[in-house]
Amino acid sequence: MHDIADQIRDIVTNAKPALIKLSPETVRKKERPDKWSKQEILGHLLDSAANNLQRIIWSVQNRADEFPLYNQDRWVEIQRYNDMDWTDLVELFYVNNMQLARVVEHIPDEALKNFGNMYKGEPVRLEFVITDYVRHLQHHMGQIAG
Repeated sequence: MHDIADQIRDIVTNAKPALIKLSPETVRKKERPDKWSKQEILGHLLDSAANNLQRIIWSVQNRADEFPLYNQDRWVEIQRYNDMDWTDLVELFYVNNMQLARVVEHIPDEALKNFGNMYKGEPVRLEFVITDYVRHLQHHMGQIAG
């Protein structure tokens, strides 16, 4: 899991300077009312880091079936990310992902096979959760950059 942790660190460390340079007007703009702004996408990634950190901790304890499902649209709506200071959001995103990477780096190998009820009620292995997180992070970082 050291490689995955390094990937997370690299993605967020490389993205941070470019994110900071984006103007508040640019990141808050919605292309369509039913789509997230870049700022809301980054807020979603902050939520994803927070949820996945908890999923990992529960799964290492082999109790991930107790973790609640995540309603991403409601989380973004409730937290009103477009009203937040962009620089603060970037910093929270960075710090939370660095913590996630630190935890991922130290997951015991035997815990990677643990199952949990984490995605729409479908049991998946912890190893999938972690590798899928990196794919998800890259996907949304591409949306923000584009």
